[in-house]
Amino acid sequence: IGHPEIFPLVFTIKTQEIFNCRVDEDVTEENCFKLIKKEDIIQDLKTRATISDFHPVKKVVLEYPGEELLIVFDAKFQYGQNFYFVASEEAKENLLKPPETAEEKEEEKEEENREETLEVHPYKPPVHKPWVSLGSEKEVEEESVKDTVTKIKYMISRVRRKFGAPITFTDKNASHVKDSYIECTSYQDKTFSIKMLEKDMGVQMVPKVREASTQTKWTHLKNAATQYFPRQLSNEEKEESLSSEKLKEFLTSVHLRMEIALQQNEIMNAFFDDWKALAEDESSSGGKPDVYLKAYQSFTDLRYFKDRTISCVCWHPTIYGIIAVSAREQFSYEEQVNLSDKSLLQQSVILFWSFFDPIHPQLMLECPEAICCFQFCPSDPNIIAGGCINGQVVLWDISQHEEKLQNAKTVADGIKITAVNMVNASILNISQYIYMSVGKNGTEPPLARYCAVSSTQYSHKKPVTDIHWLPDYFEDNRMDAAFENRAEICVQLVTCSPDCSILFWDIPATKLPEQPSSEKVKEEEILYMPPDAPDTLKHLDLCWKPLTKINLHESDTNTEYGPVRISLRELHYHYKTSEKVQSLNTLEVPAKESPYAEMSTPSSKNLKVLENISTDFFVGTEDGEIIYSDWKMEIDSDSAKPVSQKHNQKYTIHTETINTLQRSPFFKDIILSVGGRNFAIWKEGVTNGPILQSSCSAGRYTAGQWSLTRPGVFIIGRDDGNIDIWDLLKKTYEPSHFQNISKSMITFISPWIASPKQHFLAVSDDLGVLHVLEICQTLSHSSRNEHANVLDYFEREVKYLKYCEQEFQAK
Repeated sequence: IGHPEIFPLVFTIKTQEIFNCRVDEDVTEENCFKLIKKEDIIQDLKTRATISDFHPVKKVVLEYPGEELLIVFDAKFQYGQNFYFVASEEAKENLLKPPETAEEKEEEKEEENREETLEVHPYKPPVHKPWVSLGSEKEVEEESVKDTVTKIKYMISRVRRKFGAPITFTDKNASHVKDSYIECTSYQDKTFSIKMLEKDMGVQMVPKVREASTQTKWTHLKNAATQYFPRQLSNEEKEESLSSEKLKEFLTSVHLRMEIALQQNEIMNAFFDDWKALAEDESSSGGKPDVYLKAYQSFTDLRYFKDRTISCVCWHPTIYGIIAVSAREQFSYEEQVNLSDKSLLQQSVILFWSFFDPIHPQLMLECPEAICCFQFCPSDPNIIAGGCINGQVVLWDISQHEEKLQNAKTVADGIKITAVNMVNASILNISQYIYMSVGKNGTEPPLARYCAVSSTQYSHKKPVTDIHWLPDYFEDNRMDAAFENRAEICVQLVTCSPDCSILFWDIPATKLPEQPSSEKVKEEEILYMPPDAPDTLKHLDLCWKPLTKINLHESDTNTEYGPVRISLRELHYHYKTSEKVQSLNTLEVPAKESPYAEMSTPSSKNLKVLENISTDFFVGTEDGEIIYSDWKMEIDSDSAKPVSQKHNQKYTIHTETINTLQRSPFFKDIILSVGGRNFAIWKEGVTNGPILQSSCSAGRYTAGQWSLTRPGVFIIGRDDGNIDIWDLLKKTYEPSHFQNISKSMITFISPWIASPKQHFLAVSDDLGVLHVLEICQTLSHSSRNEHANVLDYFEREVKYLKYCEQEFQAK
């Protein structure tokens, strides 16, 4: 429209090769012009006829007066096609040589004049001129905001006799109040309350009338006697009564009714509470149950979590409202395998968030590389272990920042942000506020540097995908025998990685390693020591080696497995209470020091070998396989060397990488595995396969987690931002409830019990946002006999699985 000399054309790859106008090679968006001879176009029309791309404009080409035609590459499809043809010589010249505008000519003239006249003018100070009003002050006055409502003044006073007396204030936690809202209600001032001594009122005296009736029956008086000694029949009277025809007729008449009554007593429970059962039936089967996850808060960081995915989320075991989050780059599968250097461009940290300040992080942990997983130590939450993307294991000590986490303020930089405001606020506004506050005010959270990092030579060769602390009641030695741990402090870790290895790590006695003879090596160790790092575990830095290494492969075919998740039976424990942690800090060690600072490893000669410790473990691989193996080593009778037992059991249920392999918090031998488009529930000791396997879903499952309070409930996250809530006592073929959490993929799920009446669920997504949800009472409080019912369900499934296997073998 408005350009009749321009004709859009579609050039195929064949035409581009014939006329040497290939896209992004011969012509580009900057160099988009191509001159083609008219004879070549006419020859192409004769050769290819209607197949030629110039056939729609054949008439225009033949009538063109010039010898060369201008073809222009339209990269932005301004005229609808990838090329267009200019049909006039004037438009052709204007495109090839655009005319100079009048402004450009004036600029050239001004530059010439400046070059000719280069005169030096003397400096003249500015002359003050009187200000002349043009009416702008009226506009300013009209636009200004003025207070029209009178301000309220408060005066706080006290009685004169209390002048100079000390003032005491008390604290109250807002989280202990419903909806975290405290209202300062008004109270009656006795100064303005006047007692009324006299009151005038009129009284009218009327007779009081009342109607009453009773239902008492009047009976005649008569004498009554009470028998308190039983009357007994003689033996003759008893025989006569039992052999009488009247008794036989009575027994015959009531026999049937008595039999029915006895049967009903055996079938029905006379003490059954019908009202309570009616309420349970209404909530479970009749109507929709009150199942929901209420949005409580959300956390994100524009600087460290932008364009990154959250890899791990952990609640602080002892401090209310503190949650730690780690993030890493968003890699595709090929980038995860190759591990390019993109992760080195951005600093990797672990952020600690608080419910009382959702805008600013409370603490940052410095990481040598991006963190894939981390865990708090169960015996001392100030010690944190993490697994890096390059295969190293890192240790932190946050005992110096424990007081700051406990005294997290509810107001950040004078701006009150309540939980309701955080829910209604968008993530973009929160991120912008974080960026502005950090950029202007510079309120950076304190940075805690790592204490120790494992040796690169002896670490994993691929990312550490799972990490666990071993329990504090046993230790592992190099012969893979479980010994008694008398210190009751968790000192060992187990990690796994897709490099086909499982490593057991030990925190040895705090003796400095032997110094090498070379002075250069000393200087290198001093240079690599991170500054401002705590001295707790510095003897392990860059020289920490694993205690035991297990390679997963089959002995017959030497097939290697890449484990990404591991589950040991002895890891079935909960974090200890805060009283246990406080006793460790106050009794055995000074308050400012950690129990790991003066820890020593006892000799294994005096320790007791624990025989009842299970050494079997489940492993989920990156190919979707479930491996059941044993990490205990046996001594070969011929070579007298430890040899690993190779009786691995492999199950192929999932089609993609296993992202969840977790034991039930209520049953030690029940394991949930999630990967690909399905999930499975396993029972340790059952070799036939999973006792429950879901059907293939429409979307991919990306995370899973058991409920901490209900044995039959678990939650699974999907790649479309939804979470499925499964209740095995209601449905086993589909989720009982689902809810949308985010627009992107769910990456991690972590529940937490804050109090008996307050349960939270942390859900992270692929956009770097952490959503904290409050779990409703239906999902957090178990019903009557739920533990026994779920256990009975698992036992029935095991029997059914064995029955199916026997029938299959018989056929």
